[in-house]
Amino acid sequence: MIFPVPGSAGWLRPASSQPYRRPPSLSTGRSDSGRAAAGTAGPRLLAAAERPPPRMAGTGPRGACRELPGCPAALPAKPCGRVPRAATVAVADPPGLSAARPPRHAAMGFPWYSINYSPHVSNVSSSLDVLVIVLYFMLVLVVGLWAILSSSRGTVEDFFLAGRNLPWWQIGAFLFASNIGAGHVMGLAGKGATSGIAIGAFEWIAPFMLCLLGWIVSPIYTRTGVVTLPRYLRKRFRSCRIQMLLAVLYLIIYIFSKILVEICMGATFMRLVLGMDVYLATVVLLTVTGIYAITGGFAAVVYTDVLHTGVVVLGSVLLVGYAFQEVGGYQELQRKYMDAKPNLTHEGNWTVQLECLTPRQDSFHIFRDPITGDFPWPGIIFGASTLSLYYWCANQIFVQGCLAGKSVCHVKAGCVMCGYLKLLPMFSMVLPGMISRVLYSDKVACVVPSECEEYCGFSTGCSPMAYPVLVVELLPKGVQGLMVSALWASLMSSLTSVFSGASAVFTMDIYTQMRPTATEKELMITGRFFVIVLLAVSIAWVPAIQVANKEQLFEYTQAVLSYLTPPIAAVFLLAMFCKRVTEQGAFWGLTSGLLIGFCRMVSEFSYGTWSCLANDKCPLIICSVHYLYFAIILFTISLFAVLGISLFTDRIPDKHLHRLCWSLRNSQEERVDLDEEIRWKRPTPQAQPGIFREAQTCLWKAWDVYCGLEPLPSPKVAPGEASVQKMEHGDKSEGTECGDASKGTELRDISETPCLRKVSNICGFLLILLTVFCFLYFS
Repeated sequence: MIFPVPGSAGWLRPASSQPYRRPPSLSTGRSDSGRAAAGTAGPRLLAAAERPPPRMAGTGPRGACRELPGCPAALPAKPCGRVPRAATVAVADPPGLSAARPPRHAAMGFPWYSINYSPHVSNVSSSLDVLVIVLYFMLVLVVGLWAILSSSRGTVEDFFLAGRNLPWWQIGAFLFASNIGAGHVMGLAGKGATSGIAIGAFEWIAPFMLCLLGWIVSPIYTRTGVVTLPRYLRKRFRSCRIQMLLAVLYLIIYIFSKILVEICMGATFMRLVLGMDVYLATVVLLTVTGIYAITGGFAAVVYTDVLHTGVVVLGSVLLVGYAFQEVGGYQELQRKYMDAKPNLTHEGNWTVQLECLTPRQDSFHIFRDPITGDFPWPGIIFGASTLSLYYWCANQIFVQGCLAGKSVCHVKAGCVMCGYLKLLPMFSMVLPGMISRVLYSDKVACVVPSECEEYCGFSTGCSPMAYPVLVVELLPKGVQGLMVSALWASLMSSLTSVFSGASAVFTMDIYTQMRPTATEKELMITGRFFVIVLLAVSIAWVPAIQVANKEQLFEYTQAVLSYLTPPIAAVFLLAMFCKRVTEQGAFWGLTSGLLIGFCRMVSEFSYGTWSCLANDKCPLIICSVHYLYFAIILFTISLFAVLGISLFTDRIPDKHLHRLCWSLRNSQEERVDLDEEIRWKRPTPQAQPGIFREAQTCLWKAWDVYCGLEPLPSPKVAPGEASVQKMEHGDKSEGTECGDASKGTELRDISETPCLRKVSNICGFLLILLTVFCFLYFS
């Protein structure tokens, strides 16, 4: 799952060229409880009566008005026509604040809740830290360029699937790095700070889904020889409309959730720790990722992801070591976390409710009450599993890595490797977020809107800053630079994986429908051009993020995932395990499920999300249903809709389903593709003489070599590509875009090496046992 949350590590710096410097008597370090835990002295947060009047609500330096007592005299005088910010906070109990309301999980209680953009800049600027960051970026570029020059990119499969030649360790590193983005890291820590360890259950469900992907789902995809998942559904149902609908839906999900959130998190974090301008930070980040993502293809993405995985794991382990040393161990964390509350809980006549400032009593339990729990145990077991089923088994980003594997054995081993790595985030991200609340309660757990706005720029809470504040306040120089590099690594790996997956979907499922006669070179150029389009879209999101942050844009974008993906998971599940499902059932079941999810999403957009400090206007009939429960309901409705409609339509004969369903996965009979008639009706691609002719100039030849468009004298041909060449010499030529449907690809070998098969099975079995033990121990 993806959990994007930005954070802030200290005071808000205004946009003025002369930042306000807080007097020493007003500076805040750790909370009193945090200092007691650490055994060190530190400045004390002033009580409400001792604090100076709040600053002005304008955009200039805070409190830059000499008429207000307590304002620093060093600041230039300004007119005081603006209402102080404190006036925006209710001085009486807001209507309905203490009235009955839905449970805390009533609305969209996402793990990435309360995501806000913060303009604050922190101080990670030592020469050693900067050197570490620069060296890491140079290393990324070196690895990317090495992958570009050493890998073959002369065919569609080479560019999108790295020639289907990835070993298990590259597959495992790619799966993990693609999942762990910068927003994921900060989101887990932020939710851990507010809710406890239950969010870690999302990480521990992943090993089960990865085993499902490696042992059951991936062999089916591999035998079909497809490059994208919408292509699989077309072969399964002979449905161009399902293929097009799913391709467009994938692009919407990627652009409006993954890319949007990751770009915002990356730009925000770079400004937090380095003081870079948002636009400059975004351009720098995208330039580095674009250099190897556009030219190197999927192979360059995988090689750099291996580097990113090592840095992310090393950095997170170092941070958790420093954090536990500071708090005194796990037993001390259990004791101190329950008392980690902010000192300031009221302002004027307004006092925050007790439930909004105290940790949950079940903070150290994964399975919580099915009615009052913020993560109810039925939702964790069934709802989160439904979302994870889509995320790991029906998501182009991750399945693409498995399709690129050398063999089924390597895919299984890679999934097992990623499964073991997915056990770490509970300890390296969730628990550090809880430790951050213990050490810095006044910042991370603030509840008074004016105080939260003072710390991180927003009044809804500052829990997203849990992870950044640990990096800035706890780690020594040099290690801070390593952690910044680790967060950048997670961001770049997540972005490049999205770019690669989205480019493959657009090129192979949408562009080939618009241009059936497209040549292979044209498809590769189109894929690269679409990555450039995605880079431009990413940069275009920056002003929209700054404008829309007060409307909590990020929670709404994540609703796209939670309310639209269960129908996709249902269709893929039935397509593989139920031969009776027909095209009409799959299409109308998918469409009806998407409409229901869209209605729920629009309701969230209309009424807004629930907050402990704000009134909730959302009707109980909508927002009282936990989003995990809604995922279960939507998944069930979609299943019954697909099955019900399929029973009233003609079934698909088995001759069209060989090696497309689980029950026919080992069939040796020749399959008659359902889309064969459509393919032969398409015009044959026209030959383009000289298109692969050797370049006449050295400059043009160097450009072709760099972009992977050079003619190769004896290229390493993937199985699917060999079948394309075979058909091109036959009587029926269908072009590049139909190559994966040919007979040669259909019978792609999925045999397994006995030794590697046994090792993979044993390691997978131990992974399941270890995951079950973790669930039981922390239940």
